[in-house]
Amino acid sequence: MIKSQTIEEIKSRMDIYEVVSDFVALKKSGSSYKALSPFTNEKTPSFMVSPAKGIFKCFSTGKGGDAITFLMEVDGLSYLEALKYLAQKYAIAIEEDEADPNYLAEQSIRESLFITLNFAKDHFVKNLWETNEGKSIGLSYYKERGFSEETIRRFDLGYSLDQWQGLMDAAKSAGYKDEFLEQTGLKIVKEDKAYDRFRGRVVFPIHNITGKVIAFGARTLKSNEKGPKYINSPETELYTKSKILYGIFQAKNEIRNQENCYLVEGYTDVVSLSQAGITNVVASSGTSLTEEQIKLIQRYTKNVTVLFDGDKAGIKASMRGIDMMLTGGLNVKAVPFPEGEDPDSYSKKLGGMAFKEYLDDNAQDFIAFKTGVFLKDGGDDPIKKAESIREIVHSISLIPDPIKRTVYIQECSRLLHVDEGTLISETNKLLLKSSKEKWEAPMPELPPEAYEPQQNETNVSRDEIIQVQERESIRMLLNYGAELIDGLEGDQMHLADYFMSESEDITFETPIYSQILEIFKTNLANGEVTSIKDFLDHNDPEIKRAAVDLSTDRYEISANWSEKFQINVAHESQTLKNSTYTNILRLKFRIIQKMIAENMENLKSASEEEQINKFLSIQGDLKSMEMTIAKILGNVTVK
Repeated sequence: MIKSQTIEEIKSRMDIYEVVSDFVALKKSGSSYKALSPFTNEKTPSFMVSPAKGIFKCFSTGKGGDAITFLMEVDGLSYLEALKYLAQKYAIAIEEDEADPNYLAEQSIRESLFITLNFAKDHFVKNLWETNEGKSIGLSYYKERGFSEETIRRFDLGYSLDQWQGLMDAAKSAGYKDEFLEQTGLKIVKEDKAYDRFRGRVVFPIHNITGKVIAFGARTLKSNEKGPKYINSPETELYTKSKILYGIFQAKNEIRNQENCYLVEGYTDVVSLSQAGITNVVASSGTSLTEEQIKLIQRYTKNVTVLFDGDKAGIKASMRGIDMMLTGGLNVKAVPFPEGEDPDSYSKKLGGMAFKEYLDDNAQDFIAFKTGVFLKDGGDDPIKKAESIREIVHSISLIPDPIKRTVYIQECSRLLHVDEGTLISETNKLLLKSSKEKWEAPMPELPPEAYEPQQNETNVSRDEIIQVQERESIRMLLNYGAELIDGLEGDQMHLADYFMSESEDITFETPIYSQILEIFKTNLANGEVTSIKDFLDHNDPEIKRAAVDLSTDRYEISANWSEKFQINVAHESQTLKNSTYTNILRLKFRIIQKMIAENMENLKSASEEEQINKFLSIQGDLKSMEMTIAKILGNVTVK
């Protein structure tokens, strides 16, 4: 296990902005940063990062925490993996306590799978550079493709020996378990036989966003090989093909820096283009583009340039991917290649500089590209031309931004020599149809009781209101408890002390808020005031999660806005005592309202005169208290 001192050093060095920026394009928003959520496919930014507090908060999913939590959520890392990632990022040497003899066996399954895959990657790389078969077959193939040794090592390219159990035997000798070889797809078991999946093939490791190997692609070099030329790892706990892009780990920083992502089809396309100087390139690995892959690109840029192979069938098949990217709000360009050429072959034919120039000179907006493809295919046939126009208008209708749609309609009208009003009319028809389909989707059938009023509906709503007010009260305590305010006699006191004196007759019903309150009470009794950082670093994940939630504001008043309109809006931090008092008073008001409702129910069910008089007396006292608090709140009177 990593030593506690090392963990503390990692936590002290990690910067939430720097870590999140590796995965998400952040924009300044007041004292914080905002972005589109990396966890959902949203159109309006709801993801916030607060460098001052060292936390992130995703309002669309409710996820939040520090840099470690972010890595665990965004890339599915374990706590230990996240720490190791940060240690590597900040060049911190990892010191570990002496491992228990059973430590490796007790590691999580997930971590064991990562370790096994990394061993396999190292094994394939070693085969390539250190065995006669690897050098004569695998290395020769890569060099024939024009890959330099630097490029081969950058992508961890390797070779699997043409042996039935070469990897299995090596893994067994190194102490790796058969079950993990099978779970990662490295080993195939059929009936009573077991053998290596990738034997006799060159191997392309597939990395996740943080650089961990999660799967492999492999190509046979035998002309008489039965079966597919390329094979991939099966989907596992770590690898879902539709959620990963080949080369994303190597390309992510350049995609952000160049504000563009080149999208190709295969592994060799990525490797060749990277060597030619096009380092912001990824591949969909031969699959149709998916929403998850589009969302992965959106973390780094909104601009995509699709590099198509020269054959018509491939271009037509890729049109669906363009439509999906348009729906996702991406700006799409395309570069066609001459018949029979692909990005790999053409980059080698032209050379690095000339190929870059070709991409710059031939990148077309998707409208111009799609228009050229469909009109060329349709020729002078008016029916086919009309179908082509409908196809293009359909793509335009998918663009969520109305201004962009208008610009593309104008461009389409110019290219196709079709009246702009006609195109607008057709686009509006498609938008209306899409809207109707969305709103007229069949509702799920509900059980009869769902349509009947629930007896406890009023009580539930009161409880929820109380919970909201408890949240607001604890939020003030959590964020400002350590702040100093003026006491009754002009002396200064911590807000936490003032909070306790005003809320001593309240029992908080929400368990997590009650826990936070008790931590404050315990520490105050020991002469300590708990800070927000103590909760953000708390060992209890529930308390830590609540602290992130309570310390993050989704909206912040713009300083420019206030200055422009000469409006000064006081923040709660400027009126701590008043804001705290008001929140506690509102909570008391809601609690009294609930007590009034419960007492009224008791009064209704009372049958004896003594009971009736008792409940009437209680009701009078409660109503008097309710009116007093309402008057104070109404007059905005504060202590």
